[in-house]
Amino acid sequence: MAGEKVHLTGEKETLLMTLYGKALESRLQDSLLVDHFADEAVLKIDYDFSRLKVDTNLGVGLAIRAKTLDVRVQDFLARNPDAIVLHLGCGLDTRIFRVDPPQGVDWFDVDYPEVIELRRKLYPSRDHCHLVASSVTEPGWLAQVPRNRPAIVVAEGLTPYLPADEGPRLFARLVSHLASGELMFDAYSRFGLKLLRLNPTIKATGAQVHWAIDDPHELELAIPKLRFVEDISAYKPEHAARMGWSAKLFIRLWRHIPALRKVGRLLRYRF
Repeated sequence: MAGEKVHLTGEKETLLMTLYGKALESRLQDSLLVDHFADEAVLKIDYDFSRLKVDTNLGVGLAIRAKTLDVRVQDFLARNPDAIVLHLGCGLDTRIFRVDPPQGVDWFDVDYPEVIELRRKLYPSRDHCHLVASSVTEPGWLAQVPRNRPAIVVAEGLTPYLPADEGPRLFARLVSHLASGELMFDAYSRFGLKLLRLNPTIKATGAQVHWAIDDPHELELAIPKLRFVEDISAYKPEHAARMGWSAKLFIRLWRHIPALRKVGRLLRYRF
């Protein structure tokens, strides 16, 4: 049977990078994610993944980031079993299957219409999972999200691709609409964006990166309802042990040089 053809460019094409990286990691014997849905999706798609230059090191790094966010989501849902989850720029990530939220949770996967259409073809439907076909920066989609329940907002691999003025506006709309909750996302410093632009995988897609966050407290000033909670370290010694020597060297430097620690990190806020 012919595979599912995809015609994605720029930042939309990067979702294939993250999907493939997580699929590669899930094939390892000591996989963190064990993401069978991602692996199966790769096999269903008619696309030359080799052009993205994704290697095992990148796959492990993507899996570490995803697992770190998954655990935080599971912890929030354990404390708030009637919560809603907003998964912004969901791409083809299978977080809902990995997290397996309880029945009382409403989950919203939000991405461009062509991405949501592809999700419908690749993954089974699930009760209380709402597929929202819209750019995350369009205000209209938020009207279908309940206002009166605790919410956790997750944006993985999204913020650097947002225009620098659109990112804060998006987060301000979210915290204004939602009653209370948490916001988690990966952010990059200005130096981090420069490194991203040099990344062979990003260059292969032609994606443009724009929004840098050097100081997590910048967002508190722009959006007074936000309270910075933590800068989450995704790389731990046991994680580095699963990577090749070049990645191990980078992580060792990353742990000891402040400027490198700001290159890319996971930020968590409450509102």
